Amino acid sequence: MSTSLQSRPQGHPRRWLILGVICLAQLTVLLDNTVLNVAIPSLTRELGAATSDIQWMINAYSLVQSGLLLTAGSAADRYGRKKMLIAGLALFGVGSLTAGLAGSTGQLIAARAGMGVGGALLLTTTLAVAMQIFTTEEQPKAIGIWAAVNALGFAAGPLLGGFMLNHFWWGAIFLVNLPVVALGLMAVVALVPESRNPRGDRPDLLGALLSTIGMAALVFAIISGPEHGWTSGRVLGTAAVAVLVLGAFAYWETRIPYPMLDLHFFRDRRFTGAVAGAVLITFGMGGALFLLTQHLQLVLGYGPLEAGLRTAPLALTVVALNFSGLSAKWAARFGTPVSIALGMVLMAGGLVSIALLDSGGYAGTLVGLLLIGGGCAVANPAMAHAIMSAIPPEKAGVGAGINGTLAEFGNGLGVAVLGAVLSSRVPSAGLAAGLQTGQLVGAVAVLLGGFVAAALLRRAERADSGMVVAQ
Repeated sequence: MSTSLQSRPQGHPRRWLILGVICLAQLTVLLDNTVLNVAIPSLTRELGAATSDIQWMINAYSLVQSGLLLTAGSAADRYGRKKMLIAGLALFGVGSLTAGLAGSTGQLIAARAGMGVGGALLLTTTLAVAMQIFTTEEQPKAIGIWAAVNALGFAAGPLLGGFMLNHFWWGAIFLVNLPVVALGLMAVVALVPESRNPRGDRPDLLGALLSTIGMAALVFAIISGPEHGWTSGRVLGTAAVAVLVLGAFAYWETRIPYPMLDLHFFRDRRFTGAVAGAVLITFGMGGALFLLTQHLQLVLGYGPLEAGLRTAPLALTVVALNFSGLSAKWAARFGTPVSIALGMVLMAGGLVSIALLDSGGYAGTLVGLLLIGGGCAVANPAMAHAIMSAIPPEKAGVGAGINGTLAEFGNGLGVAVLGAVLSSRVPSAGLAAGLQTGQLVGAVAVLLGGFVAAALLRRAERADSGMVVAQ
């Protein structure tokens, strides 16, 4: 029988093994966010791909995935998180097989879009399942490990892609997913318990359609801005569609008794604080890390694989602090607001170090990466836990969808805006100065996001404690 496993005082007896299974599925999805970038020269040569084809190969995956995150989370809550996890793995596997054997750019683009559907289901259900199988006390550590896998995926994508292309043809970067998907399917069927929203709300089909179109249009406008110009008809038209459709989505969600996204969540100060901070933090970090890869290659002179290796300390720091449980212990000691503020100070300090201490070569960048990694390890799990804990357990899938949507939106906006800062500064001040300015703007955004989130969460905690005393 499907139940909410949150009621188990000790959590699920095989919860750590299950966490390993869902993190493996999560890692596969995250690798495919970046692995294709290193294959661009091979695809251009072997498939005769034009620049527009390459852009759609990359963007089809992220557009479909980001557009479907809320819908995927809602479907997981309604129909069962285990079912959606299995469906996500199966779709991702079929898409990977099709992509690896594609004989034309059109086939590869379609396959990448199919992988995006599977990726949306996986990204939402993995976090939702983690919230269901662990006790409240263990959730911060579990989310910390989940977040560490995210960082590992970011760092390992280019490295895995470079290794595969050095030994095999370009299709291998997709076919390597198949044994992982097969293993994940067997483990999910055998280990992961089923859970769903016991209320069994009616499906919000119009809400799902509006949110998918609106989010996909918004992300498309953001990623198109740097290339086509922010005032171009293409960007402004798509942005207008996004605003209108998302506005219609918000109106519709307030008019029906079974909304996919309950807008009353935004009355919760914990939720609002975590959401505001998450957008600003991912904005600053997404854009600044985009500039970092260019800094390593264009300023310090490293090749793509060398640059990828030199970003590894960031991910390794996150993995070490989260897998050891140190970040969860710090979060428990300091509390969520202070943990988020501390993490953001460290991350902002790291960005400043990269911007101002690069004259000595890689040393200043290494210091910055270690600081950013430490900040990510403390702040990101605390932020995700703040969002998820502000939402009822039966809506865990929607909560995970919101968390993923914020990350996609913030990252995309950060790359677009800080990329525009770089482009505007380069003609007058040069590349190094443009990269420096972009990193400093990112540092300010991260710091601001941390303090906004911490202040709002602190107010929410005081309000909650006041209500308890009054009762």
